[in-house]
Amino acid sequence: MIPNNVPPVSGKELQYIAQVVNGGTLSDGGGHFSQLCQAWLEQRLGCPKVLLTPSGTAALELAALALEIEPGDEVIVPSYTYMSTANAFLLRGASLVYVDVEPETMNMDANKVREAISPKTRAVVPVHYAGVPCNMEAIRDAIGNRKDIYVIEDAAQGLFSSYKDGRALGSIGHIGCISFHATKNVTAGGAGGAIIINDPALIERTETIRDKGTNRPQFLRGETDHYVWQRVGVSHLLSEMQAAYLWAQLEVADQIQAHRLKLWEFYRQNLAGLQDKGIGIPSECSEGQHNAHIFFIKVRDAKERREFTLAMKEQGIAVLAHYGPLHRTPPGLQGRHVLHPEDFASRESERLVRLPLYYAMTLDMAKYVVDQVQQFFV
Repeated sequence: MIPNNVPPVSGKELQYIAQVVNGGTLSDGGGHFSQLCQAWLEQRLGCPKVLLTPSGTAALELAALALEIEPGDEVIVPSYTYMSTANAFLLRGASLVYVDVEPETMNMDANKVREAISPKTRAVVPVHYAGVPCNMEAIRDAIGNRKDIYVIEDAAQGLFSSYKDGRALGSIGHIGCISFHATKNVTAGGAGGAIIINDPALIERTETIRDKGTNRPQFLRGETDHYVWQRVGVSHLLSEMQAAYLWAQLEVADQIQAHRLKLWEFYRQNLAGLQDKGIGIPSECSEGQHNAHIFFIKVRDAKERREFTLAMKEQGIAVLAHYGPLHRTPPGLQGRHVLHPEDFASRESERLVRLPLYYAMTLDMAKYVVDQVQQFFV
């Protein structure tokens, strides 16, 4: 069986975890490997501060807390995304505005963002789906001169992707959030995430909230001789053991990326002919450089997707659907909807199927997948 995903393994994960265990320091937040990971990410992303979190979900929740989102605020999110994007702000009492997506990329449609903005808007949350950059310039233009609207990039899938001006995804908005879940290009042992703070005015507040509302981060840096509770906070720190696992992956991140990009491009070149049969494949990345996080195809409708999924399973290949439109769910029905007449989020989500793509996958495995996909659509 060719699974849809296998978490990457660099080879040094157990070695680094053993160092943590033998060193007797399992605490979170300020350990050796946490510091290595955070420094690496700050340098790679070109941002002033990165803080590791237990998950990408926790990073989004921390962003909502740091920006003091509250009841009465409106937050604009794409309808096609994981529910964590919405939950982070619903937990703060915000009202959500679900906007439609571009059918080619499944990213937030900037024109719909412009329609969605109201006097109550506090934040816009673009999601870089499949590691493909959103049109951040158009989103900024839609916001215009409104200084009271924050941009929070949900770059959960976007690490190693960059915008057309070279900036890393997650480093463009006021705050960025990334994920190290087992399905991502690199993982912190199955979960993990990070919050990217691009606005220096938000650094100290976010550090304090993340560490139970205390000034413990300053204490760990030797800036104070003890720490105290300063404000309401949460415990959103990654364990040192998970940071050790993550560091083993970051050390070989370029190697992981090169292989994923090779597989992605192999799919694209060899499945391009499906477009003549009405089957969609990812378009060229016009807004920057993607990270080969997902390769999807779009079949004709939901019925064909069920048939295709079963046929691939019979051939030993796991292909998967992805998100459904949030605006059609019970929580999503309570929000405001700004959609195209065609409702692209609903229509396109019924067609999308993800093909296997992971670091341990060989080119021979990819060739087998291509052969079976082509045979199905003959």
